[in-house]
Amino acid sequence: MKIVITGASGLLGHKIVSELKDTDNEIVALYNRNKPPIEGRNIRWVSIDLEDLVRLQDLILKIRPNAIIHAGSYTDVDGCELNKRHAWKVNVEATRTIAKISKVVNSYLIYISTDYVFDGSKGRYSETDTPSPINYYGLTKLLGEEAIKSQDILYTIVRTSAIYGVGYGKVNFGKYIIEKLSRKESIKALKDQYVSPTLNTLLAKSIVELLEIRYPGTLHIAGERMSRYQFAKTVAERLGFDPSLVVEAYERDFKWVAPRPRDSSLDCGRARAILKVDFYSTDRAMEVLREEYRSLGS
Repeated sequence: MKIVITGASGLLGHKIVSELKDTDNEIVALYNRNKPPIEGRNIRWVSIDLEDLVRLQDLILKIRPNAIIHAGSYTDVDGCELNKRHAWKVNVEATRTIAKISKVVNSYLIYISTDYVFDGSKGRYSETDTPSPINYYGLTKLLGEEAIKSQDILYTIVRTSAIYGVGYGKVNFGKYIIEKLSRKESIKALKDQYVSPTLNTLLAKSIVELLEIRYPGTLHIAGERMSRYQFAKTVAERLGFDPSLVVEAYERDFKWVAPRPRDSSLDCGRARAILKVDFYSTDRAMEVLREEYRSLGS
C-alpha cells in the first residue's frame, strides 16, 4: 500500500512513520521544517508547506496513494486565535484540498481531529454529540471535518485529546511535566479542566490498525478522562518523581488568549469495541511512557 502522511514530523506524525517503518508499505512522509531522524527502506521524506495548496495537490496527484493520513495541523490554540489566516489556510483549506484530491485518486483518508470541536459543557462526548467549538482552533478543525464529509470518499475522522509523549517532537504537557519534575521543579496543573490524555505511541498504533480496518465515519480514540492535575500526579507517581511537586491550579490563574473547554473528555466506547490496540488504559499508557522515558537515558 502507498501511504501519504502529512505532519510527519509532528508529535503524532513521526510515531505513525515509526510504526510503518520497514513494512511492506511505501511511505511518503510530508514535513514542513524539521525532518525527524527516522529512516527506512520504504520511507521518502518530502518537505512541503501545507499552505502551498497547488504543490500539495500536484504532489498527491503524482503519488496517487492508496491511503492518506492527514495529521498535519496548526495546533497552537492561542496562535490560531491570533493568526486566523494561517489557521484557516492550514486547518481548513489544506484539508479541503486533500479531501478533494482523495476523491480524484480514490484514496482512503484518515483525518486527525480534536476534542476541541466541543464546548466542554458536559464532557464524555460521544461521536453522536453535536460539536460546538468555543475557540478558533476548534472551529477550523470542525470545518476540516465538514470538508471531508462533503466528499464522496471513504474516510475516518479520528478525534483525540491532549496528545503527549517524550522524545522527538514538540513540547507537550506530558513532556513538560517530566522535564520539570526531573529537575525537581514544581509545576502548576489545572484541577478544573478535564481532558482525555492520549499517548502518541498508542494513538499511532491505533491509526495503523485503522489502515486495515478502514472504519467509515468518526471515531473517538483517546485515553481516560482526568483533570490535568490528576494526569500530572499520575505521571509523577508512575515515573518515580515526587508527586508533591505538582501544585493545584485553576483556569482563572492562566491568562490565555483563547477560551478552553472546561471538560472536553471523550467517550471512546465505539473505538474500544472496534480496535485491538489498548489506546485507552492509563496503566498501559504509563507503562509505555515509562519505558520510552528510560530508553532516552540509556
